[in-house]
Amino acid sequence: MKKIIIYSYIKCSTCRKALKWLDQKAFEYQLIDIVKETPSAKYLNLALKEYSFEKRKIFNTRGKSFKSINFDIQDSSNEEIIRLLSSDGKLIKRPFLVYEEKKIILGFNETEYTNNLE
Repeated sequence: MKKIIIYSYIKCSTCRKALKWLDQKAFEYQLIDIVKETPSAKYLNLALKEYSFEKRKIFNTRGKSFKSINFDIQDSSNEEIIRLLSSDGKLIKRPFLVYEEKKIILGFNETEYTNNLE
């Protein structure tokens, strides 16, 4: 069985779409509330590697938490970014899906889910 961990926020409509898609395809997954438990530094590092040219994509830039901080993503070290993201799950783009402990998928795009999970 494929291992899927999905960090989600109950009030997020995009998260609900992703969970509905996973349920319709009968995927088993571990669901974690991203506000109560942020992704581990290991997973955040993996996201930073995958999105190294677009670090901004890891952030939920439309959320109130992001808009309330003054943070220069491009000039910050990965350690600074991980420390910030670990401090507030609402800063992280969601859903934050971890596939097989080696792939991170941010947000929900049906094509991307299909190409990477099926």
